[in-house]
Amino acid sequence: MDPLFQQEQKRVDSVMEIIEEQIDRLEEETSRRRDEVVNIRRHFWDEVKVNTDTFDDYLETIIGLRQEAQALSVTQSTHRHAYNKLTALRRMHDAPYFGRIDLVEEGESSPEPIYIGISTLTDKEGDDFLIYDWRAPVSSVYYDYEPGPARYDTPGGEIKGELKKKWQYLIRGGELQSMFDTSLTIGDEILQQVLGKGTDKHMHNIVATIQQEQNRIIRHDKKRLLIVHGAAGSGKTSAALQRIAYLLYKYRDRLNADQIILFSPNSMFNSYVSNVLPELGEENMQQVTFQEYLVNRLSKEFQVEDPYEQLEYVLTASDDPLYETRVAGIHFKASNRFFEEIHSYRGSLETSGMMFKNIVFRGEPIVTAEEMKEKFYKIHSSLRFHNRLEKLKEWLMKKMTEVEKGERTKPWVEEEIELLSNAEYHKMRTILAEKSGYKREEIADYEVEPEALARLIVRRKFKPLRKRIRSLQFIDVKGMYRELFAGRPLESRIPDEWPGICKMTIELLNEGKLSYEDATPYLLLKELIYGFRINGSIKHILVDEAQDYSPFQFEFLKRLFPSAKMTVLGDFNQAIFSHASEMTDFHDLESLYGPEETEVINMTRSYRSTKPIIEFTRSLVPNGDRILPFEREGKKPGLIQLQNQEELHHSIESKVAELRATGYHSIAVICKSAEESRRAYEGLSGIDGIKLMRKGAMEYEQGVVILPSYLSKGIEFDAVIVYDASEEAYGSENLRRTFYTVCTRAMHELQLYSLGAPSPFMKKAIDEEFVRV
Repeated sequence: MDPLFQQEQKRVDSVMEIIEEQIDRLEEETSRRRDEVVNIRRHFWDEVKVNTDTFDDYLETIIGLRQEAQALSVTQSTHRHAYNKLTALRRMHDAPYFGRIDLVEEGESSPEPIYIGISTLTDKEGDDFLIYDWRAPVSSVYYDYEPGPARYDTPGGEIKGELKKKWQYLIRGGELQSMFDTSLTIGDEILQQVLGKGTDKHMHNIVATIQQEQNRIIRHDKKRLLIVHGAAGSGKTSAALQRIAYLLYKYRDRLNADQIILFSPNSMFNSYVSNVLPELGEENMQQVTFQEYLVNRLSKEFQVEDPYEQLEYVLTASDDPLYETRVAGIHFKASNRFFEEIHSYRGSLETSGMMFKNIVFRGEPIVTAEEMKEKFYKIHSSLRFHNRLEKLKEWLMKKMTEVEKGERTKPWVEEEIELLSNAEYHKMRTILAEKSGYKREEIADYEVEPEALARLIVRRKFKPLRKRIRSLQFIDVKGMYRELFAGRPLESRIPDEWPGICKMTIELLNEGKLSYEDATPYLLLKELIYGFRINGSIKHILVDEAQDYSPFQFEFLKRLFPSAKMTVLGDFNQAIFSHASEMTDFHDLESLYGPEETEVINMTRSYRSTKPIIEFTRSLVPNGDRILPFEREGKKPGLIQLQNQEELHHSIESKVAELRATGYHSIAVICKSAEESRRAYEGLSGIDGIKLMRKGAMEYEQGVVILPSYLSKGIEFDAVIVYDASEEAYGSENLRRTFYTVCTRAMHELQLYSLGAPSPFMKKAIDEEFVRV
């Protein structure tokens, strides 16, 4: 055996011994600390003498309580720290480190070997670092430099030096399987091994294979907005998740996982990426889809369409006579022009146009919309808009008090009292007695006064009205939004289909429905009227698949999270919602925080797929030659042309059996739409264990799955079968990006079927033989 390999294995053995010793020690410590926490909680009040007879006794009680609470807090903190360290050591037990650099720092004469892993490890005395956390400042040299001059930033300033050598290790179960001197070897053998593996149901961390461009993303923290435009499979999502782990490590004294939100494309994607941060010893951040946020804010007012219902319509309803009108409306309502129109409309409400709803009690209006309008525009006209609303709210609350007093002597109150059940009467009696200062044991002596009971009944009846007033529900936002489409002249250029767009929008509003394209504009108008409900606690937001958002939505997110930095990830070649956005590249977003606060990083190398698959997929889109494949060999994609569905299903069944025999764990049959997915599932139901993925799916599934194009976004599969890549299915130019997205999900094998003539998007691939026909 190579002496160097033997020497490195000895070091692995030594490190494993220290890890195992520390695991044993920490298991005993965490168990002891846990018992201490349980014991302190159980006997908390035994240790505190509660006495409030005199001020000194009261003070002694407070001091005792504080001391016990402090002891509990310290013990809990010590237990949590020990438990977190134990968890990190258990993760390191299989593969304690993956890299090493030999660095000579300025002023030193000999190199110091620095080993890099997913967490820090020191020797038994705690004096020397045996392993450095991949996020430590010095570890950046491993990712950023080849042998030669190198530098890295520390809190104390810049450190310069010379990188002599760089090694990569593959360690499994404490055994050194292979090691590479990457300063001598061309290529990346470990990356080849990692990419050549099959998938499982979760994305994993990439700390052992981070590339230089990914490291720029991970460690970037200078500007307010980081935009990452990366080709399919370039690792942008992985890099962004490691970025969160890095920020949580670097700013651990002032940033926690609860202050970070990931806006992801769907719930299934949330499940897919849920493993990455826990693998790195960090808690998962909050994860939400933009649709979930909209539903949370609007579902009490409307039935809100989701983006997949909208896209399903765009993909399948081209025969609908109103199709062109709807698509034009989707596009216009996502535009900056409409965003500005809503701002302009809100500005006009300063002088006229505010709408209110009658406040009704027992079927009769007690304050009319006209009274509120007059109060708003005439009485308080000199005040600012939101101050006027506050004054109006105060006036309404006083009005409720006046009306309430007048109601107490009306016949309906007497009727309510007579209809009270025994249980209701005793409940009200208890409330009144306690209000009068009676103790619980004295309530039986309390005599109920009829006036007090009438007052309580009326107050309870008015409680929902007061709640509505406090939450500004007397404002008719729905009526004002409808007014945008009911003849109010718009200031911006409008589409030719505008009359039809107006009619369609008003009909839906009248039915209590809100289309997806109306949801953000409606919510923006509401926030501009009510006053933005901001969330200042969030310090960082990530937006994945950002090409499917409109500038309108980004402006909304910026206002919603005013204290947050933003990381935006996307690829315009995968813009399957291109019908709903005016953006053509991410430079349109530079206006969010200004060019001086914006950094754009382009990632052109694709790692997900084999080189033959990337050569095929990059031929599908304009400027595809800018996408660089990683040198991983494999089979060319295949294209089979068939004449009917029976042949298609038979051929797919045979292909699935072949792929399973090859050992692939995740095989996706990707269809254009949910409608096509349902048909495919019925035709392929003979395949053992096949699953149909629907838009509400909460978890990414292994095995053989059928799913529509838009649910495949952000996910990768060992093998992909494109159910129907024909001209009939993918003939329209606005589906080019959808087709590209579907094909780029494949890691190792891609098989396309075509019912009739193949899609024109494949002409170049067929002509240049990037696909086996």
